[in-house]
Amino acid sequence: MNNIHRNLLLLLVAVSLLLGIPASSPAASTPGVTAAPTTAPAATAKEVKPEPAPVLFNGETLFVLRERAFSMPPGKRAEMIIRRINWLAVNPSFDPDTLAALEGEFTSDIIANDTLVVAVTDQDAAAAGRPRQELAATYVTTIRNAIVRSRDAYSPRHLLQGGLYALGATALLILLIWGVIRLCRRLAALADYWLVAGQGVRLFSYNIVRPEHLRKLFGVLLRGGRLIAIGFLVIGYLQSVLTFFPWTHGFALQLLDLVLGPLSSMFSAAVGYVPKLFFLAVLVFITGNILKFIRFLFREVEQGVIDLPGFHRDWAEPTYTIVRFLIIAFAAVVAFPYIPGSESPAFKGVSLFIGVLFSLGSSSAIGNMVAGVILTYMRPFLLGDRVKIADTAGFVVEKNLLVTRIKTIKNVKITIPNSLILGTHIINYSLLAREEGLILNTSVTIGYDVPWRTVHELLIAAARATPRILPEPSPFVFQTALNDFNVAYELNAYSDQPDLMEVIYSELHLNIQEKFNEAGVEIMSPHFTQLRDGNSTTIPESYRPAGYVPPSHRLLRVEGE
Repeated sequence: MNNIHRNLLLLLVAVSLLLGIPASSPAASTPGVTAAPTTAPAATAKEVKPEPAPVLFNGETLFVLRERAFSMPPGKRAEMIIRRINWLAVNPSFDPDTLAALEGEFTSDIIANDTLVVAVTDQDAAAAGRPRQELAATYVTTIRNAIVRSRDAYSPRHLLQGGLYALGATALLILLIWGVIRLCRRLAALADYWLVAGQGVRLFSYNIVRPEHLRKLFGVLLRGGRLIAIGFLVIGYLQSVLTFFPWTHGFALQLLDLVLGPLSSMFSAAVGYVPKLFFLAVLVFITGNILKFIRFLFREVEQGVIDLPGFHRDWAEPTYTIVRFLIIAFAAVVAFPYIPGSESPAFKGVSLFIGVLFSLGSSSAIGNMVAGVILTYMRPFLLGDRVKIADTAGFVVEKNLLVTRIKTIKNVKITIPNSLILGTHIINYSLLAREEGLILNTSVTIGYDVPWRTVHELLIAAARATPRILPEPSPFVFQTALNDFNVAYELNAYSDQPDLMEVIYSELHLNIQEKFNEAGVEIMSPHFTQLRDGNSTTIPESYRPAGYVPPSHRLLRVEGE
């Protein structure tokens, strides 16, 4: 008898160690056994409650395990129970009616063909708030009914019935989609009729929203509603059809959650985001009004209504662009923490990636922008100026922070990066022409046989006869070279219209030829050698005197020879 008590004591100690029951309790209740004194620790760690684990079969939750059993966590227990139930469901030799619960001293064991399916412990019963025997009987009934339903679902009769139901659901889906499309077409036709006859949305005498805009808006809403309706019909159809077959029954129960779950999450996130959205709305409102005020201020400066000492009017537009960029950048920095998903690692990673790409790919663009700012405040040229940049001459038709566009006299538009302009020389023909006049110059070469005073008078007369040449300051002439066969004269004349340089030069050259031909002076440009042996002068016949005879050689007799 003592051996029986000793074996029982050892069993109780082992179970207590596994289940966490103090070993002194059963020993103290056993006659003839004295419990060894133990020293309780001053403080014991609080036991962590395990996560509940559902027992799933064909997508259906049979019951939920909440407690450990013999140090096995609920999740591990659920996996083992699920494997055993699945094996019993496909085993043709198993009769569900033979499933029964055998009561033990510490557990109620659910047995099938001498195989343990579930061990119901006192902790399971305490967690469920029911007696252990009653809980085990409930588990037996639940498992038996689930296996019976599973076998019935795989029967040929049930599969044929599911196929027929699926065909009927497909026909109903096609009919409903056809009805939705027809209804949307009718609504679109009615909307077109009503909106064409209407006048849109008017406020007093102002037409705020036109009928065609209302038609477009209604069309977008109608197409969106049609897509949503068809989407819900397809989801309902799939969920219904999947429930007709045992292989997809479990997925059918989760399909609606897969669709509605993200929508519910997005709706909850949108509701939680309302305070941040209100902050962003206020920030956008304040920023927009500040930009409007600054735009009004710089527009007044540009038009000359507001005069700021030392601030040129042509600086107004680029300065406004820079200030606007700074204000928007500051507003973006303030708004960044309130943007949805700004705290997520994915958003930060994408932002970092975009920043790296921008920094690597925009070095030349940044250089052009810096050069554009420098050129703006250096004011080497203005819009409409006649300039020559490197080898390109023409009129400035556009300038921004990145490029400057030049239109040549051949009606060709050339785009030059600002960084290239900053690194080369710039000739501005219009800068001083508006105040002092631009000096146009041209050169001719005249033989030594013509008095230089005559040449000066003819050149100045040709300049004064040319339109768009200013009478004051007076034109003047430089003698720039004494060549082997001729003298080089340079005519200088003032003009305040540099945009017509080519026309002025053409008329000036024409008048020079006229004046020299009228005076009978030959232009020896570039070089002209002559030996008067009967050849005619280079002056056109219309300018020659009447009875003109080409000169010839004269032979003179020298006395004494």
